[in-house]
Amino acid sequence: MAKKKQVGRRVEGWKAKSWFKVYTPDNLGKAYIGDTIANDTESVKGRIMQATLGEITNDYAKQHIKMSFKVNEVTGDAAYTEFVGHEVTRDYLRSLVKRRSSRIDCHTQITTKDNKLVRLTISCYTFARANIAQEHALRNAILASVAAQAQAWDMNALVSGIVSGEISKDLFKAVKTLYPTRRVEIVKSKVEPAAAAVAPAA
Repeated sequence: MAKKKQVGRRVEGWKAKSWFKVYTPDNLGKAYIGDTIANDTESVKGRIMQATLGEITNDYAKQHIKMSFKVNEVTGDAAYTEFVGHEVTRDYLRSLVKRRSSRIDCHTQITTKDNKLVRLTISCYTFARANIAQEHALRNAILASVAAQAQAWDMNALVSGIVSGEISKDLFKAVKTLYPTRRVEIVKSKVEPAAAAVAPAA
């Protein structure tokens, strides 16, 4: 009898929950990316949802780019999100690595014009193996180019540049004259949570 009562309560609990349809931000077309279930709207806010860029844009050449979104607004049964990061799949990254070549990783953080702190990981792939001095020169050129461009980016511009590949193209132009470079990719981004406001002194 005890088991039957537990099952009954579980069924009633699921019936009390509601389904919410989740959509990407405006700059990604408010595309539908799935459903989530919750007791109420407040429980939905803050949830992280993932979808590939290929699913969002119907361009399956971009299935290797995983996008992450956080629910920040709920209206009725619709949950709207903000971009919080992306990551390129490991399989795709492995396919870019060739024998007798170099992969140079760069890590940096930027603050957008709308005061979002974003951490970026950028990888540069060369045609031939680079020595330490050449790797250093390529890394410095990429970081300098990102720092210069970031002053003009708000979050929408940054996401658009990542999705379209325009930022990667600009970084490639910045380094191709330094050493034979095959490709530059922004392989990961992460939007850091807003810092908590500092309480005034008593």
